Amino acid sequence: MTAVREIHVAVGVIFRQGKVLIARRPDHVHQGGLLEFPGGKVEAGETVQQALVREIREETGLRIAPDALEPVIEIRHDYGDKQVFLDVWTTSSAQGSPEGREGQEIRWLDVRDLADADFPAANRPIIRALRLPHQYAITGAAADATGYLRQLEQGLRTAKPQLCLLRAPNLGGDAYAQLAAWSLEACRASGVKLLLHGSASLLEHFPAACGLHLPWHEARQHSARPVPDGYLLAVSCHNEQEIAHACQLQADFITLGPVMPTPSHPGATGIGWRRFRELVAASTVPVFALGGLSLTDIAEARRAGAQGIAGISFWWPDL
Repeated sequence: MTAVREIHVAVGVIFRQGKVLIARRPDHVHQGGLLEFPGGKVEAGETVQQALVREIREETGLRIAPDALEPVIEIRHDYGDKQVFLDVWTTSSAQGSPEGREGQEIRWLDVRDLADADFPAANRPIIRALRLPHQYAITGAAADATGYLRQLEQGLRTAKPQLCLLRAPNLGGDAYAQLAAWSLEACRASGVKLLLHGSASLLEHFPAACGLHLPWHEARQHSARPVPDGYLLAVSCHNEQEIAHACQLQADFITLGPVMPTPSHPGATGIGWRRFRELVAASTVPVFALGGLSLTDIAEARRAGAQGIAGISFWWPDL
């Protein structure tokens, strides 16, 4: 049997005035008729940045400086008849007026209007990555419910997170439900998306939540995506096997760590950035680095292929 060769494809996500440049694939090519982000094959001897500069100029006439490109995500996808490695980068500094120089239709779309069904299957994680922030704020401990709510409201006011996880592993049943109701109202008032932590049944009771974060002991019990489309699904992962399972569940993103030693898990040694990078390469969905990190670590996490960082200490206030 002949081995299927992996094709290295440079993908450019070009932003301008809050919208992203999209093209429609010609009908006669693989995945014809679907939408795509500009880009093309990385040729021998090229860096991915050089390939993107060349491809985008040839396809659209836009001019991009190589150092204006920032990494978004790396995705490996098997179509059966073709394996592709999508090396995705972004810029908001493209110069010129775009035109379809190869006869393709091009247009600017709001990220919120990007629909999975309109793109090749491998593009779903790109769309997720574009919609996710670079910080995933996890709630910390509090002495009591009143103190928790006070800390949450202050954290929302001062740190201004976009995506938040209500994690209260010491609470269950009615106590967590009450906390969830309060948290959802506080986050709604602040324009923050809130995920709940625990079993899939939580969304039946709290449909206003934006999604569900499964701890590993919950995720392992499922063989298919346990939440409806329209909700975010996150999974806590620590190794290759757990990452593979989360991808099988079609998670929208995962957390991975601990990267560094952390006070919340005093007995756990961090995996470090080198191992983290290796594990990120095994994921087909966006990854948040978790464990002992601060806002100053976002750049390092991004260089390692992550979406950003997740954690408590960078935003949860001490009162």
